[in-house]
Amino acid sequence: EFALHAVNHNFKLKFTDGAIRAIAEQAMLRKTGARGLRSILEEIMLDIMYDLPSRQDVAEVIISEDVVSKKEQPLLVFHNQKQAS
Repeated sequence: EFALHAVNHNFKLKFTDGAIRAIAEQAMLRKTGARGLRSILEEIMLDIMYDLPSRQDVAEVIISEDVVSKKEQPLLVFHNQKQAS
């Protein structure tokens, strides 16, 4: 669902290895299965899914461990930044 949202709104969604580990750790602490993973991802992605459709300048969203565990904002990479690198 989240990947489809990214495709439909023309940005790439990337999770760092640390983010994936943090999501798995939260799922284990909550003693949840696939539904629990979905719940964790929804918590992380909720603001992004509402904010980004109105933004045409975002090329990539990077979810890091700090986004998952410290509720920080994800890193947004803008189209002009992608072209410069």
